[in-house]
Amino acid sequence: MARASPAPLALTMGEPAGIAPEITAFAWLALHERDDLSFFLIGDAAYLGNRISHLALDVAIASIESPDETASAFARALPVLHRPFGALPAIGRPKPETAPEVIGFIYEAVAFALRGSVSGMVTNPIQKETLYRAGFHHEGHTDYLAHLCRDAGRNAEPVMMLCAKELRTIPVTVHIPLAKVPAALSTDLIVRQARIAVRDLEARFGIPQPRLAVTGLNPHGGEGGAMGDEEQRLILPAIELLRSEGIGVEGPLPADTAFHEEARLRYDAILCMYHDQALIPVKTLDFHGGVNCTLGLPFVRTSPDHGTGLAIAGSGKAKPQSLIAAIELASALTSRNRAR
Repeated sequence: MARASPAPLALTMGEPAGIAPEITAFAWLALHERDDLSFFLIGDAAYLGNRISHLALDVAIASIESPDETASAFARALPVLHRPFGALPAIGRPKPETAPEVIGFIYEAVAFALRGSVSGMVTNPIQKETLYRAGFHHEGHTDYLAHLCRDAGRNAEPVMMLCAKELRTIPVTVHIPLAKVPAALSTDLIVRQARIAVRDLEARFGIPQPRLAVTGLNPHGGEGGAMGDEEQRLILPAIELLRSEGIGVEGPLPADTAFHEEARLRYDAILCMYHDQALIPVKTLDFHGGVNCTLGLPFVRTSPDHGTGLAIAGSGKAKPQSLIAAIELASALTSRNRAR
């Protein structure tokens, strides 16, 4: 008896003026011969076809009506759930008129994920400023995903985790000015994110008893309070509480010594106090292949770890490695969940 094909992944088109249409086509070229995964794009099939034609890529498009048509089309063509734009996008020049469709792609992917019609979702980058000009009221992509989950009566407490090779980093504070980080940090915030990380590293990544590390905020880990007291006042109490719950955690580690090869062997993920502290080591290790994986959602969600690439859109210079890695990670996580 033939084994049933796994449910496909849903990809969103993201900002249509950027590189997402072309890297999606490149990703299909790289992956369409795999028999262990499949995906479809939610977007405008005609616009995607124009972008593919512009680059002379040998990629056929198959319009589908539902996710369950993906498997039969995937080996021969890129499946697209056709959702036409009301206003034609312009390569490299985002405009608010396309925002309703961009938001709609995300909404529909979440609906599929919550219903179990897809095994997970992979989101291409959005241009937040363009969505804001069109009236989008959420902080960003991940905040909107959490909002949709909660509206559907599902728990969602998203935590950003960046993955590159064997390194996983979690920025405890994300898109805020550096000057506001000390006030935004709290013992409770560190503890909550650590608990979610442990839960999902166990359940989704299959890591028994995950080992966490936590960085300090200040240079040299604050040097015992000489260069700031956040380590003693906020971070160390969080570590002690986590240890009392049986979680293996190390820190606070000086950030300048936390990411070398020997240090990385001691932990499965590291909580970092601010955005760049987490992203610099990931991008240094694998600039083109890093993946953003959102923990704390009721479904698997990954994303390439780069922006919309407006400056190189349509040039053929965009590198698809990060999107390919995001698709492969999402597929691996959903496969592991099915095997449990």
